[in-house]
Amino acid sequence: MDMTEERRKAADWFHALRDRIVAAFEALEDRHPGAAPAGRFEIRPTTRPNDGGGGLMSVMRRGRVFEKVGVNWSEVHGVLAPAAQASMRERGIPGIAEDPRFWASGISLVAHMQNPHAPAVHMNTRMFWTPGAWWFGGGADLNPCIEYAQDTQHFHDVLRQCCDDFDGGYYPRFKAWADEYFHIPHRNRARGVGGIFYDDLNTGDWSADFAFTRAVGEAFLPAFLPLAEKRMGQPWDDADRAAQLAHRGLYAEYNLVYDRGTRFGLATGHDPEAVLMSLPPHATWE
Repeated sequence: MDMTEERRKAADWFHALRDRIVAAFEALEDRHPGAAPAGRFEIRPTTRPNDGGGGLMSVMRRGRVFEKVGVNWSEVHGVLAPAAQASMRERGIPGIAEDPRFWASGISLVAHMQNPHAPAVHMNTRMFWTPGAWWFGGGADLNPCIEYAQDTQHFHDVLRQCCDDFDGGYYPRFKAWADEYFHIPHRNRARGVGGIFYDDLNTGDWSADFAFTRAVGEAFLPAFLPLAEKRMGQPWDDADRAAQLAHRGLYAEYNLVYDRGTRFGLATGHDPEAVLMSLPPHATWE
């Protein structure tokens, strides 16, 4: 099961989505009326050891709207580490013991905002391949430190419509999965207000599953941009900033302890700066 053509299509699409989001975020920076220079992404290639592929790391720091945002694309391959092989065997992925080669491509995005009233956000979509199996995964979730019910509703409404266009059971299933996945056990609380999360998606129809994953990626900007634009100029004070920094501490704890993508990236030797791009620029703990 080589799937060379399918893998190329997926990797190219994830790259194109990265380009569109980067352009949209820079355009949002230009629309902010602040006196500071509009933010721009710094882009550099990333690599894995032994010619294992790589990607593009795109990070904007100290913008008008975004305090730190990363939009990374990757296409990597190699041999799964023993721990990763064990994890996939536990998930029922076939053929790992016989042939532990892998290929993966995707886009990963995390945005930490300047204005505490504007929500942080995470999104990723990806395809994973081994000689014995293939699957898609991804999702998006909203992480406000100061929650507005209408913002949460809008974000979920866009994702619900995206899911309903493919399968009426996707949204309740993937919302529940996000609620479980983005829970912080040692704090006994959610990381944010949720969204959708899915993994190991293989219905047997590659084209249909790829179409759904594309739709999830395409829903991201309509779900998030209106919220960022609405809140980016809202007045805030020191108490708002303190709440933002404390919430970022939760975000950092989750990503370092529980996040599957962080653990996979570090375990497979990907560029640690790209893997840890999701960490906030500033956070506090009491």
